[in-house]
Amino acid sequence: MLVSTPIGNLGDLSPRAVAALRESDIILCEDTRVTAPLLALNGIATRLQALHDHNEAGRTEPLIAAMRGGRRFALVSDAGAPLIADPGFRLVRAAIAAGLTISAVPGPNAAMMALALSGLPPHPFLFMGFLPPRSAARRAVLERVANAERAGLNATLIFYEAPHRLIASLDDCVAVLGNRAAAVGRELTKRFEEIRRDGLEGLAVHFRTTAPRGEITLVIGPAPDYVATDAELDDALHDALETMSIKDAATSVARALDLPRKQVYARALTLRQDEQSEP
Repeated sequence: MLVSTPIGNLGDLSPRAVAALRESDIILCEDTRVTAPLLALNGIATRLQALHDHNEAGRTEPLIAAMRGGRRFALVSDAGAPLIADPGFRLVRAAIAAGLTISAVPGPNAAMMALALSGLPPHPFLFMGFLPPRSAARRAVLERVANAERAGLNATLIFYEAPHRLIASLDDCVAVLGNRAAAVGRELTKRFEEIRRDGLEGLAVHFRTTAPRGEITLVIGPAPDYVATDAELDDALHDALETMSIKDAATSVARALDLPRKQVYARALTLRQDEQSEP
């Protein structure tokens, strides 16, 4: 049973989640020190076992064997929905392969909450978990997103980020994606919950003077519609006119750059006339 737990406010643990945790033989969790207080608050005495990135591969086979033997396990993360930027995927995949029944208790999720509160288009969206900690790797990930957008992806982007890396990540997002509308969700469901909405540059300026604290979710609006520059249009037409007629070149370039064919045809005529008038 995959059981979602609160992302901040402990009152968000559902009655169904409490029942599932009580009825399990063992609760698998990232960190027993984090989960134990939540269980104590709700009078849950089920035994805890740690399952995290460092031991999941080695523990999966014996856990599957125990499940086949009739043991009932609940899987929780430190906060929010299991598997979503948290451990558990290997175990769930192995359980599916073994033909075991898997169910889930839904509940809080920081990505979905931040998206709903961001004021940005809620769908489609692309959740990418945590950005890499180093700038070069982070920019490489963002470049792949930008390339996908140039190929047609149009989605609101959602990332998790650590507070001490937020400013650097915002700077890298501006450099690669441009100054888009965005929102930073901080301390969601807690007393000092904050959703700050601005352009990426404005958010970076704000958090340079107001140190970010707590768990961070960054939501970035979709890429604006791309409009080819005059230079890009001319370059594309020059290349096309080397092997095509004006009519065919205009049709091909208009389709490739998503521009009105009439506009492209007129520019193609001008370029051909300029070429012919050259001495």
